Amino acid sequence: QVQLVESGGGLVQAGGSLRLSCAASGRTFSSYAMGWFRQDPGKERDLVAGISRSATNPHYADSVKGRFTISRDNAKNTVYLQMNSLKPEDTAVYYCAAKNARYESSWFRDAYNYDYWGQGTQVTVSS
Repeated sequence: QVQLVESGGGLVQAGGSLRLSCAASGRTFSSYAMGWFRQDPGKERDLVAGISRSATNPHYADSVKGRFTISRDNAKNTVYLQMNSLKPEDTAVYYCAAKNARYESSWFRDAYNYDYWGQGTQVTVSS
């Protein structure tokens, strides 16, 4: 069992930055591929960024490439999402998710692949 707790959301003006953190419980954090998703009301939960166990091949949605950076610190059981040059369309609830991954280099695009989810944190970008 893994518990995920997100933090760092809030209200920011367009062009600003936020850093989301997701702290995981347990001693096997390095066994999990991680993902950051976001969801608008009435819409599906979409992958923003994914990172493998080894953090060697981060993946980003086209809409955030060059602006967002996903990283992880296995010693601290934490995954981060640095969000720069924020736009109003980035407004959503952001969730982190964990997938028990067999291979170090695997990452996962679809929400149904993930085993555990955090409670979400609201990010609001004003124009």
